[in-house]
Amino acid sequence: MNRRRRRPYAAAAVTVACALAVLATPVFTLQAAAAPLPPPPPAAPKKTLEEVRTEIEALYHQAAAATDAYNLAEERTETQSAEIVRLARMIEGGRKRIDALKAQAGATARAQYRSGGIPRSAQLALSGDPQLYLDTAGRLREGAKATTDLLGELTRAQAELDTYASEAGDNWTKLEADRVRQATAKKEINEKIAAAKKLESELAAEERERLRRLEEQARQRAQTKWLDTGILDELGAESTAEGREAVESALAQVGKPYVWGAEGPDSFDCSGLTQSAWAAAGERIPRTSQEQWRLLPRVQPKDMRPGDLIVYYKDASHIGMYIGDGKMVHAPRPGRNVTVAGAGSMEILGIVRPS
Repeated sequence: MNRRRRRPYAAAAVTVACALAVLATPVFTLQAAAAPLPPPPPAAPKKTLEEVRTEIEALYHQAAAATDAYNLAEERTETQSAEIVRLARMIEGGRKRIDALKAQAGATARAQYRSGGIPRSAQLALSGDPQLYLDTAGRLREGAKATTDLLGELTRAQAELDTYASEAGDNWTKLEADRVRQATAKKEINEKIAAAKKLESELAAEERERLRRLEEQARQRAQTKWLDTGILDELGAESTAEGREAVESALAQVGKPYVWGAEGPDSFDCSGLTQSAWAAAGERIPRTSQEQWRLLPRVQPKDMRPGDLIVYYKDASHIGMYIGDGKMVHAPRPGRNVTVAGAGSMEILGIVRPS
C-alpha cells in the first residue's frame, strides 16, 4: 500500500524537474545573447601628407619602369615584324628560284630521255667518228659541269630556304613573347597610375595643393644638395651644333602632356622626348631610358654639356636632357607636362652623350 502511494509523487517530481529545465533554457539563451560584442578593431592611423607623397611617387616610379619595359617590347615587336616580312620575301624568292632550277633540271632529264636514255658521251664513243669526238668532247665536259653546278645550286637554294624558314619561326616566337610582355607591362602601368590617381583624388583641394608644394620642396632640396657639390664650377664644355639643335627641339615641347609610350609630336614620355629631340638633330638613339643608359657613351659629370642626357634612379627609369646652367628639360610623369627643372632635382645615376 505505501509503495503504491509513493509512485504518483515520484512521477510528479520528475514532471516538475523537466518543467524547470525547460523554463530555465531561455534564461541562459537570453543571457548569452545579451553578452557584449567584441570591440571593433582600431582604425588605421591616417597617413600624413608626406607619406602620401612618398607613396604616390613610388607608384609613378613603378609605372615608369613598366613603361620602359613596354617601350622596349614595342620596339622589339616592330623590329621582329619587319624581319619576318623580310624573311617571308626571301622565302618566296627562294621558292621561285628552286622552281626555276627544278624546271631546268627537268629539261635536262627530258633531253636525255629523248636520246634513248644513253648518255651523250656514250653515244659519241659509239659513233666511230674521231673528228666528231674531238669537236664535241669539250662541249660534253661543259655540259657535265653545268649539270653538277645546277644540282649544287639547287642544294644551296634549298638550304637557304630552310634557314630563312627557321629564322622566321624564331622571330615569330620572339614576337609573341614580346607581345605578352607588352600586355603585362601595359596592365601594370595602368594599375600603378590608377592607384596613384586614387590616392591623390582622396585628398581635399587644399591638401592637393599642399602635396604639390611638398613635391616642389623635395625637388628643391635635392637640387640645392647637388649644387652644393660645386658641380657648376666644374662645367664649362661648349655644346656642339647637334647638341644645341637637340636642346632647342626639346624646349619647344615644354607644356605638352606626359603620356606613357608617347613619342610626340603632341605628347611624350621621358625617353620619347629625348629620342625625338635627338632625332631632330639627326641622331638616332635607343627608345627607352634604360637602353639609352646601357648603349650610349658615358660622360663624367664634370664634362657634361648641353644636349647630354641625365639618367635618374638606380633602375634608369627616368631621363632628361641637360640644357645648361644646372637645368634640364624632361617629361616628368602622368598628370604633368614637359617642363624645365633642376638637373639635380632627382637621384642621378649617370650621364650619357648621344654624339
